[in-house]
Amino acid sequence: MALRALATLTRSPGGARVVTGLFGHPRPPAEIAARLGAVVPVEFARDAIRALPVQGAGVIEVGPVALADVPLVRRAVAGRRCRVIARAATPEAAARLAPYVDRVTTGDEPDLLHLADPAVARAAAALADPATTVLATPGVLVTAGPGWFQRVIEAVTPTAPPESLRDVPPDPRRWPGWWWGLLVGLGMTGAGLGAALITIGPLLLWYDENYLGMDRERLSAVNRHLVPFLQHDRITMAGTMVAIGALYAGLAWGGIRQGWGWARRAYLVSGAVGFSTLFYFLGTGFVEPLHTAVTVALLPMFLLAVWRRPVRPRWKVLPEGSERLRRRALVGQLLMITTGAGLFAGGAVVSVVGLTEVFVPTDLTFLHTDADRLDAANPRLVAFVAHDRAGFGGALMAAALAVVFIGLWGWRRGASWVWWSLASAAAAGFLPAVAVHMIIGYTSFEHLAPVYLGIGLSALALVLSRPYLCAGRAGDAVPANGARRRPGSR
Repeated sequence: MALRALATLTRSPGGARVVTGLFGHPRPPAEIAARLGAVVPVEFARDAIRALPVQGAGVIEVGPVALADVPLVRRAVAGRRCRVIARAATPEAAARLAPYVDRVTTGDEPDLLHLADPAVARAAAALADPATTVLATPGVLVTAGPGWFQRVIEAVTPTAPPESLRDVPPDPRRWPGWWWGLLVGLGMTGAGLGAALITIGPLLLWYDENYLGMDRERLSAVNRHLVPFLQHDRITMAGTMVAIGALYAGLAWGGIRQGWGWARRAYLVSGAVGFSTLFYFLGTGFVEPLHTAVTVALLPMFLLAVWRRPVRPRWKVLPEGSERLRRRALVGQLLMITTGAGLFAGGAVVSVVGLTEVFVPTDLTFLHTDADRLDAANPRLVAFVAHDRAGFGGALMAAALAVVFIGLWGWRRGASWVWWSLASAAAAGFLPAVAVHMIIGYTSFEHLAPVYLGIGLSALALVLSRPYLCAGRAGDAVPANGARRRPGSR
């Protein structure tokens, strides 16, 4: 079923690019791709030849192939993007297969290693011999999934030690992209904390009062629930900004700094959505100077962070470890991706509501009023609330995209920065939101149910994945030749 789904998508126009982009797999080195692949039965050949190359497999062995199976193989190899080896069951089948495939074998070949063990380290060690081709058996694919090829490629990719802050050149014009990305993350965190302090304190700054023609006391005179309502919107927004800061700092430090191309793509997509929400003012009519100032200050740094692709891998790959823990981590990965997708859908809904209706029914129940009465009290009041509401929706979408892509592309044993980034973002995003709702008395279960669900899913995902993501010790690193280093060795 997995092969059929991937093959169907790959055959569609642009499907191969979609699959490659979805899974975040860069093109493997040609020398490795030509010697890494899988062996599949004839009945799965067509799907495997289309689906597995986009996952990193450069050679597919089909077999055993009987004489009656030759037409099936002929159809399967049409339009192939990889080498195909046919293991013939008889000399007659071998003769018929020769014109259609790259190589025909009739038995065990010394240069073809049929790997039944999904351990990445063993595959990496075998690939150290340039004369050996490593082929995963169906059992390996069932156990480890098609992402196994990418993990093997990463294990055999030569790497360099990661840069440290002391390695950063003093001239800002020569700073690497990850440094700028880290500054954006820290800037978002600072902006979120600043927004929280303003909300807890005066709530309205001078430009808010100038726009509304009201101060905090007059807002309370219009509706005694209005000030707490604005506080709950802005505290939730501030928490989301801090969450984005944690995610961006993690992507910069743990991803881009170590040469992961997927981390740059995740940063780019999330930031493109987040920064573009500045233009929500076209729908609300209210331009907030502080929002504009933060965007103007951080956008150039964001562009410098994603301008160049990482050019040199700087990661280390750890052995897969316990299969039980790996499978638990896969469940956690699925839950985290589901959480991110749900947050993105929620952010999109909040954005649309903020730019149209502004209030949901539970909001009006809490306020004990309706939009028409608020509009009658002050024609600019609804637009003011709309700005906060739509801005929160946009920030939530940006955070959600980062969560989804980190979940899709960053789940590797020993990637502790992934766990800490997601855990910090979850704490910053969920806890203030729940706390402020409880403090102001806006406790509608219908309104908070998505938040409770997000907390439950993300907490379970983090618990399940922590032993896997946070694993690692000095002796676990796998160098390019696949041999395990001794603790303390260089």
